[in-house]
Amino acid sequence: MARSTDVTARRTPRRRAHVLAVAALAPALAAGTVVASAGGAAAAPAGPGRGDVVAVAATVAAWDAAAPPRAVSYSPAVPPGARIAVVELPRTTGTTFVLAVSGLQPGRTYGAHVHAAACGATGAAAGPHFQHVPDPVQPSTDPAYANPENEVWLDVAVGARGAGYATATVPWRFADDRRGQSLVIHEMATATDPGTAGTAGGRLACLTVPF
Repeated sequence: MARSTDVTARRTPRRRAHVLAVAALAPALAAGTVVASAGGAAAAPAGPGRGDVVAVAATVAAWDAAAPPRAVSYSPAVPPGARIAVVELPRTTGTTFVLAVSGLQPGRTYGAHVHAAACGATGAAAGPHFQHVPDPVQPSTDPAYANPENEVWLDVAVGARGAGYATATVPWRFADDRRGQSLVIHEMATATDPGTAGTAGGRLACLTVPF
């Protein structure tokens, strides 16, 4: 049974942020994929839970309870052997996230969000979207809470070669005692209308990330 391989998961001082973004994303990408690096705004000051870069890259695998993979496939659209990479870059005024994928079913847009729990045997294991300000009503489909400033949305358009990348910046950082735990890829672009806001169809794959 296939298992995730070539995994990178680490925290490092902010001065290496740009170099690490490229280094973490590059192995996740197949030939012909654009490598995305985050740049521009200064990183957050160093301190407990602040100023560190988190980077994870893994090969997608089928679930194996005896040896749980870091990246799990739940659909042929994101099959075993596909690659997912995520970088979290703390900033002075918030956080930038970078997502890169390869080996996905080509020619479509996938929703992608940070979720509250780690990946598991089914997509439901990852729980709801991580929300900076939690919606008291769950599941959350109120645009006041389910929006790209209160959640992390990384919808990614995948080209003919099955690869793509996306970036998102939010005006907050994870607290030391409450962080997202995974990145879930969904079957369609994220909805924004009341009653459906934040929804993006089925959960196709999941990457556990120690944000």
